[in-house]
Amino acid sequence: MLNVAVVGGGWSGCAAAVELVRRGAAVTLFEAARTLGGRARRIDVAGRTLDNGQHILLGAYASSLKLMRTVGIDRGRAVLSVPLQMRYPPGGMQFVAPQLPAPLHLAFALLGAKGLDREDKLAMARFSTAARWMGWSLDNDCPVAELLERFSQTPRLVNLMWRPLCLAALNTPLESASAKVFLAVLRDSLGARRQASDMLLPRHDLSALFPDAAAQWLQQRGAIVRLGAKVSQLQENNGRWLLDGEAFDKVVLAAPPVATAALLAPLPAAAPLVEQLAAFTYEPITTCYLQYGAGLRLPQPFFALEDAPAAGHWGQFVFDRGQLDPAQAGLLAVVVSASGEAAALPQQELAQAVAAQLAQAFGRPELGSPAWLKVVTEKRATYACTAGLVRPANATPLDGLVLAGDYTAGEYPATLEMAVRSGLAAAALLR
Repeated sequence: MLNVAVVGGGWSGCAAAVELVRRGAAVTLFEAARTLGGRARRIDVAGRTLDNGQHILLGAYASSLKLMRTVGIDRGRAVLSVPLQMRYPPGGMQFVAPQLPAPLHLAFALLGAKGLDREDKLAMARFSTAARWMGWSLDNDCPVAELLERFSQTPRLVNLMWRPLCLAALNTPLESASAKVFLAVLRDSLGARRQASDMLLPRHDLSALFPDAAAQWLQQRGAIVRLGAKVSQLQENNGRWLLDGEAFDKVVLAAPPVATAALLAPLPAAAPLVEQLAAFTYEPITTCYLQYGAGLRLPQPFFALEDAPAAGHWGQFVFDRGQLDPAQAGLLAVVVSASGEAAALPQQELAQAVAAQLAQAFGRPELGSPAWLKVVTEKRATYACTAGLVRPANATPLDGLVLAGDYTAGEYPATLEMAVRSGLAAAALLR
């Protein structure tokens, strides 16, 4: 039986471990933290269970949803499914796809959209039609901003639709974000069949959504899960791999790029890969948690927000966590993607600015005075998904060692689905 070490207990590492066990390997999963999930995990703050960031899945995330079923997750209980939408607080733009077959759902969403002028709707129809005709792909990558300019998208549409979608999906400003990757996301949202375009909001914390169940599934089948176990040294020895002196036949490196590069640095054959990983740059994501009275409820589970940093409006999306989990009644989570400038502010100042933004956007003064607040910033939440970026393959020049992670080569940006796909692909390479 093949003895495989998986280094990293994020979504890609857990996916690789499950697939390897399913294929008959003996697996040991190493995770440096005490909680599984990597950059999509549960955190405990002042007796509260939060996430290190808010995530949305799509109905098109077939690999993630299938793997969740494999380890015993009930989709109906795990996520709240809502139609594809971009809603702003009452009085702002309202774009909601009805329950009609594709592409009628998109056409009727556009026809019924509020807060867009005729010129905006024609521009979106023109862009969507052209993108569908192109197969939602580009031969030559370019920044998203350049693509939108090429198809004469209006400033209002860019501000209310394309820019927030780009930030949410790629965590990269549209001036530098990859249009090729952005189109792949749009293909599986705006361009997908209706159920595939549904937005899935996690009801559980992100560790409970998959990694915890994966660990239990693995242990029931004889795999070893080690938490608080940081791997410090990786060596090749007579066709086997030594992890801090412990021998394995094969290795899946499912750690973040920086940690992966550090483990590979002493290996001469890995020098080009280490150089490639060192060239990655990163974008943070900040989540502001604001706790109000248990009776507070927004009209919908989540809304987009018009961010205007110059005016102190940093929030881009707000989630009513109480509508996802009754135990979190009155808790709002406000997300700031590509948050370098916002994260540089003192936490109290940022949280108060976000609260004031909510009060103004919803016309509800009570939102300006939360009873409790917490700011969580994941400094290297994702790599910067820039135009023309070349991402490493799962395979490496090192025999018996493969990579897994949302940063590896693939059509998706750094999402949960990309992480899972990469983990499955890495496991498949270790035959």
